[in-house]
Amino acid sequence: SILVHLSRGGAEVQMYAPDVPQMHVIDHSKGQPAEAESRNVLVESARIARGKIASLAKLTTADHDAVIFPGGFGAAKNLSTFAVDGKDCKVNREVERVLKDFHKAGKPIGLCCISPVLAAKVLSGAEVTVGHEEEEGGKWPYAGTAGAIKELGGKHCVKETSAVFSLTPVYEAHVDTKNKVVTTPAFMCETELHNIFDGIGAMVKNVLKLTGK
Repeated sequence: SILVHLSRGGAEVQMYAPDVPQMHVIDHSKGQPAEAESRNVLVESARIARGKIASLAKLTTADHDAVIFPGGFGAAKNLSTFAVDGKDCKVNREVERVLKDFHKAGKPIGLCCISPVLAAKVLSGAEVTVGHEEEEGGKWPYAGTAGAIKELGGKHCVKETSAVFSLTPVYEAHVDTKNKVVTTPAFMCETELHNIFDGIGAMVKNVLKLTGK
């Protein structure tokens, strides 16, 4: 979704991933870890990147106008230890470096789904959203993440994946203008796929806008 919206926005994209082992290899037909199997995050990321990818260690702020982190369990397991350690999590060293470097340079940072926890951990006082703070009957199954963000030192802002007024859908992203951090809930909400896609689009649009280009 991020790549589609960046393409439509006319952005030139370079993809990066940490060159580290995956925490788990998942058998998605069972939804369970595959025992006695190991994979590398960079190698697996190359599937999505169609081979056009480099080690995250090679990412330099000077070469780019903005950075966007996708979400999902990869962010909670491989970019950090949030899936296991929650508020006591550690962030991958290169991920932390990139976040701090872009923040220091005043360049926009986009995050979606679970990845806003990375900013909450690394950038003290950053405003982010992972959606709602209550499960609301299962619509927001990961609502507890909002509390963890607060404990990490971040400020959580309640946002919708989509809110319908009459027949007009409004897709939301939160923009922390001071820190130039843009976040959207994405799959933190149990909703239709097009709502998630459009929410990510709102995040990407705001990141591109903040670059001033």
